[in-house]
Amino acid sequence: MSNPIYLAVDTPSLDRAVALVKSAHDHIGGVKLGLEFFCAHGHHGVHEISHLGLPVFLDLKLHDIPNTVAAAMQAIHVLEPAIVTVHAAGGRAMMEDAKAAAGSHTKVVGVTLLTSLDEDDMASVGYGGSAHDQVARLADLAQEAGLDGIVCSGHEVKAAKKNWKNGFFVVPGLRPGGGRASDQKRTVTPRQARDNGASILVIGRPISKADSPVNAARAIEATL
Repeated sequence: MSNPIYLAVDTPSLDRAVALVKSAHDHIGGVKLGLEFFCAHGHHGVHEISHLGLPVFLDLKLHDIPNTVAAAMQAIHVLEPAIVTVHAAGGRAMMEDAKAAAGSHTKVVGVTLLTSLDEDDMASVGYGGSAHDQVARLADLAQEAGLDGIVCSGHEVKAAKKNWKNGFFVVPGLRPGGGRASDQKRTVTPRQARDNGASILVIGRPISKADSPVNAARAIEATL
């Protein structure tokens, strides 16, 4: 992949989303559409973004019983997403069914631990051990289930890649040097994530909230 940056377009405004992607188009490698956008615009919105000529990553974080997740995957098949997320905590059977129902050109990746969570948060929901432990457990399960890869923070991706040589690693929660962490707790820079083994870099607010999104995207691209 020549440009690993996927711009996270997390807005309920279709006009804003289209304008943002058009602005940064030449300095990104794809577009990540999350729940906020998908719930507002559904299939129509995805088609509108797809027309701009970049791969689309549907970050839907599917998490339900295996039959329901498989049916949901079949329902978005027509959109031909490049990447779709499911929660690895949904279990092996759910992940197996999600992968089986996905299109042949769609990578299905398992979300391990949200980058907004730290170890205090983990303890409060009953996860034992460290963030590295949790990511390692779910990465192993995702690999056994036949997924293409995982989503994890830049802190865990190096160890995950060591144990899954051909895995596809999606790293969100990235902040350029000196950038504000906001609600993210386990952040690294885009360059650090890439050096640690990230396949794609999901970057949202450092570009989308910048005074000049195109200049922000260009500056981040130049560090890679």
